Amino acid sequence: MNALRAARIGIGGPVGSGKTALVEQLIAEFARRHRSVSVITNDLVTEEDAERVRRSGLIDPARVRAVEAGGCPHTVIREDPSLNIAMADRLEAEFPDTEVLLLESGGDNLASTFSRDLVDYWVFVIDVAGGDDIPRKRGPGVVRCDLLVVNKIDLAQYVGADLQLMLKQADDVRGGRPIVCTNARAGIGIGEVVDVFDHEVLFG
Repeated sequence: MNALRAARIGIGGPVGSGKTALVEQLIAEFARRHRSVSVITNDLVTEEDAERVRRSGLIDPARVRAVEAGGCPHTVIREDPSLNIAMADRLEAEFPDTEVLLLESGGDNLASTFSRDLVDYWVFVIDVAGGDDIPRKRGPGVVRCDLLVVNKIDLAQYVGADLQLMLKQADDVRGGRPIVCTNARAGIGIGEVVDVFDHEVLFG
């Protein structure tokens, strides 16, 4: 990580997996740990996710910016991340105290990955309601991300998902790299996510 700028952490995953809820909980947890955060969201043609975060009351709304991809969400986080890089540079220039910059991707499929030119570390979010077979499908997002977050663990019993099998198969395809279970709406597992960031990207 470049010590002259904030740690840039990407957060990707399918539509409905809970990315924005995770971002909101991370903002709150970083605040409890006295860390300064800014946020960039990505959507196709709207600022809906950015507006949600601005209205949350968890962060100065001026610290939340939106990038409109206008097409495939992969493009602005992987193939040509120049729009996000420019926005990140601008946001950090305006708020030089930023220690952590969270970049939420637009909702996409299991193939979503981040360019290393854009982020120092990236998280992929899946949820149990999407099916416990997600890990064994070996999507690039699941396999390549630095940290896999398995969200909505509270729903496993209601959707017939085998959470333990899901975690075992995720561990198999990821070769032992970090996996954290969360219920982002309830704040469960968020501290553990930030602990991983502390160890692997912020103070590792």
